[in-house]
Amino acid sequence: MEPAEYALMDAAEDGMWWFKAAHARVLDALRARPGPDGPVLDAGCGTGGFLRRMRDEMPGRAAMGLEYMPDAAHRAQQKSGWPVAAGDANALPFRDASFGAAVSIDVICHAGVDPARGLAELHRVLRPGGTVVLNLPAFEWLRSAHDARVHTARRYTAAGATAMMEQAGFTAIASRYWNGLLLPLMALQRKVLHRKPDAPSDVTHFPPWIDRTLHAVAETERRIGLAGIPMPAGGSVLVIATRP
Repeated sequence: MEPAEYALMDAAEDGMWWFKAAHARVLDALRARPGPDGPVLDAGCGTGGFLRRMRDEMPGRAAMGLEYMPDAAHRAQQKSGWPVAAGDANALPFRDASFGAAVSIDVICHAGVDPARGLAELHRVLRPGGTVVLNLPAFEWLRSAHDARVHTARRYTAAGATAMMEQAGFTAIASRYWNGLLLPLMALQRKVLHRKPDAPSDVTHFPPWIDRTLHAVAETERRIGLAGIPMPAGGSVLVIATRP
């Protein structure tokens, strides 16, 4: 990402509704499918928001991060208290079968990551039976200036994400959309309000009442999902799979 986007992420990720919603869904997935004993890898951990939340909500589970930008890796380690390595998601600096689970939030879609190589590396460092949880941006028609700012090269459908994971050798794949209730607002912002190429990214500070409202909608949708009712579409795809 652009250096300025790391600064925005660092400032926003503990409070902005989207980060809270995304992190909650990834934690739900890890609780439902924890994988074997072993630490959790956050591959592409940014400035450490998910690692810190995981430390607070899953205190019995060890974790570590990997981030390409050394300054961001250092900040993530400071923020989370977990070790964070500076390195490349295309060539993870870890031994085979080092982790019981791995998460990667909006990283496989990144211009600097080759999806086949990145998934092969996650497969390699997971123990047999290990869980991988990915969050991916959905639908090419949602592409906007935000994607240019954060270097998103690919957006996915749930079916396309499933096929990608199958090709990478993962099994028990579940792909589902989320951020569906707010998808009309997301489309309005990206395709109308922020349609210009020089528009800022979506990472920002909202007025508190707007942020609370958006988070409340996201939490309502999360409870609907936990009840087993899927969203037919959404702004993101959450993927859960197992390394056989």
